[in-house]
Amino acid sequence: MSASFFPSSTSSPSRAWKPLCSPNLLPMNPKLHRFKIPSSSSPPPSFTITGLPSSTAPVLKKRKRYRRILPGEAEGIVQEMRFVAMRLRDNAGDKEKQEEESSNGGEETWQPSMEGFLKYLVDSKLVFETIERIVDESTDVAKVYFRKTGLERASSLSKDLEWLSKREIIPQPSNPGTTYAKYLSQLAENNVPSFLCHFYNIYFAHITGGQEIGKKVCSMLLEGSELEFYKWDGDANKSLKDVRDNLNNLGEHWTREEKNTCLKEAAKSFRYLGQIVRLIIL
Repeated sequence: MSASFFPSSTSSPSRAWKPLCSPNLLPMNPKLHRFKIPSSSSPPPSFTITGLPSSTAPVLKKRKRYRRILPGEAEGIVQEMRFVAMRLRDNAGDKEKQEEESSNGGEETWQPSMEGFLKYLVDSKLVFETIERIVDESTDVAKVYFRKTGLERASSLSKDLEWLSKREIIPQPSNPGTTYAKYLSQLAENNVPSFLCHFYNIYFAHITGGQEIGKKVCSMLLEGSELEFYKWDGDANKSLKDVRDNLNNLGEHWTREEKNTCLKEAAKSFRYLGQIVRLIIL
């Protein structure tokens, strides 16, 4: 290689090596130009973040809450009322058990009286007359389904009281009966579903429990004579089933709120009926 490109160590100062070109004239690499560090006086770079298109943005769905199914709901409103009745019966049984354990000896103290039994029959007649008159006179389509069910008791009670009047003084309706009859009349005007639930429970209570109590009382007070109140022309359980089916069919068109009201009214009906039954031992 020629020596002209490299200065000699013995060269004179006047001939000292100089760069071939000035640093100010060095060529810029165009590919590195965009990575040039800005000076302190230059504004900082700004960045814009573009969001996802609305069509692809995630949608937060509200969690759906499912209502708890009530006992017996799948079978119908009558079955729901049955669970209410079972709960009330269990609570009443626990209370009676506690009373028996706290009593002296736990002996049976239930003793009916003729005066109380007559009050029970008179109040029962008023209640049955009320519900049967309401369905017979009503033009409401829902109530028409419950006419002439074969369960009617008012006529039978009239015969029994007429027979008993020959040997006993028949009292006027007492507070439990008049209070319940008035309440039923109000329900029939203001809340038909609730009234029909009372309608069913009144017959249900008489057929399932009332007959047993009545026959026991008749054997103790009437020398075994059986009243018309406890007799049926046909199959009472079949007639009750027909009423139950009609009520379940109607209940399918009721709102959950209306059904819940009926369940509360079912508890009321058993309390009202319980007050009338207790007249027997007063």
